[in-house]
Amino acid sequence: MSDPLELTRRRFLGQMTTGMTGLALSRLLMSDLGAAVPPGAHFAPKAKQVLQIFCPGAASHVDLWDYKPDLIKYDGTPLPGPAEVTFQGKNGNLMKSPWAFKPAGKSGKMITSNLPHMAKHVDDIAFIHSMTSRSNTHGPGCVAMNTCFTRDGFPSAGTWVSHALGSLNQNLPTYVSVQDVRGEPPNGKANWGNGFLPARHQGVSLAAQQPLRNLARPEGVSDEADRDTRAFLRTLNAEHAAERAGNDELRARIAAYELAAKMQLSAPEVSDLSREPEHVHALYGTADANPLKAAYAKNCLLSRRLLEQGVRYVSLYCASRASAVDGFLNWDAHKTLKSDYDRHCPIFDQPTAALLTDLKQRGMLDDVLIIWCTEFGRMPTHQVGTSGRDHNPDAYTTWMMGAGVKGGVSYGATDEMGRRSVTDVATCYDFYATVLHLLGLDHEKLTYYHNGANRRLTDVHGHVIKPILA
Repeated sequence: MSDPLELTRRRFLGQMTTGMTGLALSRLLMSDLGAAVPPGAHFAPKAKQVLQIFCPGAASHVDLWDYKPDLIKYDGTPLPGPAEVTFQGKNGNLMKSPWAFKPAGKSGKMITSNLPHMAKHVDDIAFIHSMTSRSNTHGPGCVAMNTCFTRDGFPSAGTWVSHALGSLNQNLPTYVSVQDVRGEPPNGKANWGNGFLPARHQGVSLAAQQPLRNLARPEGVSDEADRDTRAFLRTLNAEHAAERAGNDELRARIAAYELAAKMQLSAPEVSDLSREPEHVHALYGTADANPLKAAYAKNCLLSRRLLEQGVRYVSLYCASRASAVDGFLNWDAHKTLKSDYDRHCPIFDQPTAALLTDLKQRGMLDDVLIIWCTEFGRMPTHQVGTSGRDHNPDAYTTWMMGAGVKGGVSYGATDEMGRRSVTDVATCYDFYATVLHLLGLDHEKLTYYHNGANRRLTDVHGHVIKPILA
């Protein structure tokens, strides 16, 4: 009888075959797990991409999203309680919204009649009516709504997402900030900067009205010569980087130039809005007689095209700084609320609603999370001597829509006048804890060691807003 432990040629081959089959099966299982939990994520995500729509200037919650019938009832009377002094001084009496609110959708959500196109989407939106800000000043407020810190120098949410999850494409940036024709928001690039995270993760600023230049290969340069030149340049860059090990700015600059080379093929195509059919342009309003609306509509269309091509995080800005020449061009309605918002709302309404419609029709909301932000709210009173509203950091509204979000709901509440958030009070920390959660990221585990501390987007705060999750 042969020894059962004797390693014969036949037994060796048989055991090797069995082992290889097991390895192949385990690899397949790992692939399946990897598909469920992508690299960088902590758990299976509901969303893969983010579209952030930001309206700088403190868009008034009580005139857009947060219906307060008591403002109508007590219009012209003093705000209950002691007299208050806010950002620009003493406040006057309560002032009702210049526009009626109307029920919309199956949910019956009350929304301003000044946003008729956006009203069609309320059943897909989760409103957060109890936001509070750490600042009553636009610059720090905008930065706080983008980075969770009032000071410049901290990474934006888009940068954190880029750092954690990486790119979904090879030829376009991971994070793009789409700028309004009227200029940058308060504190500018700090809103999409990388802070202390690697520089390659900062947002790349684009706009439909500023076509990309100098991306085409010069005439007379063949494909072969172009490839050889790039290969030689890569060798030089590698040697240069090796001599300066640890220089993040250098690595980021090299990566940026390499990405620019790849963008020669992808960026002109994605930014060429003429490829879109006429009915899509009509939906967005890109040929509107109002040049500001047409410009914003083109940016909305550009944002959809960027998301289609796999850009991970897109920040879309509507309005910018105030201009002494052209009047207030952002949502900062201190003096003439009605005329200001009669100008802003039509610019915002149709193009934004069209973007939401377009993403939904294309089935992209299965992967794209949409978030709408502003930096803080506005007072329910008028400013003394004006028909506008002062800053209000104690109450404002944000909303979410798309992948992983329960539509047709409202979370939190302000008091009867909209002066303060009183129910389920929320912060930017809670807001981004929820955004990261939908992307498969635990906001307490997403950290980066800097200057002696493990830094987080949400600092040491924040809870996921679970009632708005699908």
